[in-house]
Amino acid sequence: MAVKRIDQKRRESYKLFLFILPCLIFIFIFSYLPLRGWIYAFTNYKPGYQWKDMDWVGFSNFTKLFGNAVMRQTMFQVIGNTLYYAILGVILSPVPMFFAIFLNEMSSSKCRKIVQTLTTLPHFISWVIMYSLVFFMLSPNGFVNTLLMNLGLISEPTDVLASGDHVMLTQRLYQLWKETGWNAIVYLAAIAGIDQEQYEAAMIDGANRFQKIWYITVPSLSSTYFVLLVMSFGNFLNTGFDQFYVFQNAFNKEQIQVLDLYVYNLGIGSGQTSMATAVGMAKSIIALVLFTLANLLSKKVRGTSVF
Repeated sequence: MAVKRIDQKRRESYKLFLFILPCLIFIFIFSYLPLRGWIYAFTNYKPGYQWKDMDWVGFSNFTKLFGNAVMRQTMFQVIGNTLYYAILGVILSPVPMFFAIFLNEMSSSKCRKIVQTLTTLPHFISWVIMYSLVFFMLSPNGFVNTLLMNLGLISEPTDVLASGDHVMLTQRLYQLWKETGWNAIVYLAAIAGIDQEQYEAAMIDGANRFQKIWYITVPSLSSTYFVLLVMSFGNFLNTGFDQFYVFQNAFNKEQIQVLDLYVYNLGIGSGQTSMATAVGMAKSIIALVLFTLANLLSKKVRGTSVF
């Protein structure tokens, strides 16, 4: 009997492994296999040549990033923009959790479904369409400026898109608008898993709605929040590309250029493929270190970690 149980468990394990095998293959092809391109960071890249036929330059591309005064200044500026944007993301990270609580506390299920649908829909819209919506609302002849001028609140329109002032804050708010509804789904699932007896006991003790939220819902969601926060440190420097590529212009280029956009402008725009590969490689290594440190800190402070 014991042997049969072991064989049955093995067969079940094999079945579960077959379920995740397509995902493992997908990750290997699109996440690990492209890492072979890092070899170009140590060569003088020439289009049409294989890496073994190129000149080997060692760590020369890495030293140029900080050895050249112009590139060093640009690199520090880009890193500063990226860190500023990432820190804003950490500060605003609790917003989806509290939005999920807000949805859960709505008494009308019909109204809840409408709000959730309207806030989740932007996630499936490309940044090109999002830019069109923002341009429609905030351009000099857009809806907001026209309304404020008709109301006599302003005398001249303000071109928000052609200004470098607070551009990183506005970009983070655009992303918050686009992703809050989608990110709240995880917290809604976590709320559904909370033991309802806790709320019943709190109601018997005379707790009001706010007290039940603060002392039951929020602590129950804290573990989910911290796991997602630790995982986000792995993408701390991956601020995205398409959003900033669409919104960049001559007026805000210095303030909006983050690492992902800088890699594109350096590799595709300027043709410095080896240098761009070096920047991308350094960014990935730093992100891995940050994720590992955040995971170790979470394990030491809270006793839980991602792995």
